[in-house]
Amino acid sequence: MAIIGGGAWGTALAMVAHRAGSLPALWARDPDVVGAINRHHQNPLYLPGVMLDPAITATTDMSSATEEAEAALLVVPAQFLRGVIQVLASCLGHGVPVLLCAKGIETGSLKTMSEVAAEILAACPSAVLSGPTFAPEVARDLPTAVTIASADASLGRAFMEALGSSRFRPYLSQDPIGAEIGGAVKNVLAIACGVVVGRGLGDNARASLITRGLAEMSRLGIAKGGRAETFRGLSGLGDLVLTCSSAQSRNYGLGLALGRGLAPEAVLRGSRSVVEGVATAAAVAQLAELLGMEMPIAAGVDALLHRGESIDAVIDLLLRRPYRAE
Repeated sequence: MAIIGGGAWGTALAMVAHRAGSLPALWARDPDVVGAINRHHQNPLYLPGVMLDPAITATTDMSSATEEAEAALLVVPAQFLRGVIQVLASCLGHGVPVLLCAKGIETGSLKTMSEVAAEILAACPSAVLSGPTFAPEVARDLPTAVTIASADASLGRAFMEALGSSRFRPYLSQDPIGAEIGGAVKNVLAIACGVVVGRGLGDNARASLITRGLAEMSRLGIAKGGRAETFRGLSGLGDLVLTCSSAQSRNYGLGLALGRGLAPEAVLRGSRSVVEGVATAAAVAQLAELLGMEMPIAAGVDALLHRGESIDAVIDLLLRRPYRAE
């Protein structure tokens, strides 16, 4: 099994695959990551303090990573996925299934990850992995439940068998669109929740934001063809609760710093890990506008991050919205 992406999540999923009986080959762009994994069985740049099984190997050569792969997990940040799979397309065998593990919506095209993959890897069937997952906890083999979503139930089950274990429990969904929208929008909402906490607005406000954010997520997902019940599951509510309540979430952490008065550039400067919600906020706001629907919380995060709006102005705008039925 090929793991395309050497960050924290890609490394953790390599461990998941190995525990389930696969022999993963991990591709990473950074030779320092590859060297540390092969020589020291660690990835200190992205997953410090975690020892890897020596059977997990890494390479900077995409062809080598995919040479004998029966499946590929695509674990690169959403805004880099297109460039990576354009290289992958010349290496991956015809019909080799791919599991999309990034959470986001591509800026510019406003496409989900499966839509980007279908455009470039048309001969490769795909499924989506989503749900409430912090990479360090998965790497430490703490109990985790995830969604594996595919329109092809047999493909979804194949990935469940390939990755499932007593501590990594996959649930099957046939709604990849809903799973992807949930995974993307929750990152934007996590930033908003961080702002609420950083600003000292209280737990009532955070609970209200999570609930109304879930409504926004559901509206967008249904408009894109997703199923309402998906957003009550692991890839919707489950992921939303996790990322909106823990400092382990990079998106929540960004919002927390913003709420305490730091500028976005100051928080993000020098960060090695990608905060997916930053780019996704703009994409979600544009997609909602394109579909003619209101997503005021997502629009507020976009205004804060990309349009120079102040936190107090965004909060005031949200609180002054007309009363309406729930």
